[in-house]
Parts: sequence; C-alpha cells; structure tokens
Amino acid sequence: VQLQASGGGLVQAGGSLRLSCAASGRTFSNYVMGWFRQTPGQEREFVAGISESGDSLYYSDSAKGRFTISRDNARNTMSLQMNSLKPEDTAVYYCAADRRVRAGTSAPWMYKAWGQGTLVTVSS
Repeated sequence: VQLQASGGGLVQAGGSLRLSCAASGRTFSNYVMGWFRQTPGQEREFVAGISESGDSLYYSDSAKGRFTISRDNARNTMSLQMNSLKPEDTAVYYCAADRRVRAGTSAPWMYKAWGQGTLVTVSS
C-alpha cells in the first residue's frame, strides 16, 4: 500500500489541525493504521492507532483527550483530528500501515508502509 499524508501547517497554541492519509494500491481495510511523529534528533513516536475496521482506537498519553483518529475504508483514507494543540506537538507527522501488526502497536519498526510526512508547527 502507498500512503500520502497531508494537512500539516502552522497553527497557534490552542488551535486545531486535521491530518489526512490517503492510501492506494492494496485493500485498505486489511491494514492496521497509525500516526507517528518525529522531531529532529528524536525517535519516531506513536501518536494514535486504529484497527482495520476502525472499531478499536489507541492513543499515546500525550494525544489522549485532544486527538481523534478515524478512518473511512470506503474512501481509503485515515484522519487525525488534533485539537488544543501545544508547542510540544510540533513535529513531522507520519501515517503508517501494516497488515500483520496488532492494532495499537507503538513500535514504528513494526509498520512496513509509511507516508512521506507532513510538518505540524504549533507556535506559542
């Protein structure tokens, strides 16, 4: 599956952004999906995950209560609604997919397919 992330940008603290991930090439509904983020010099960290059907959702502690992950299998898309953004949310955000991983897996090396990343900058 090929992934393309979009929706990043510059936003003030307290604002919102919605990231999207478009998938192509394989049966999207067979894939566990996730969002990760990375800042320079840091490991890529798990933000949110969603099962193949979309029934099971998983969040990092930092994302819980502020971010919402969702997917539309009919449109081959996944989204991350980010509210109450903080400067520490500034990062490049990546979408990821894998057919074999368990939904909610936070280890980035377990995911085989990655989007190109979209930059989110939150100003204070």
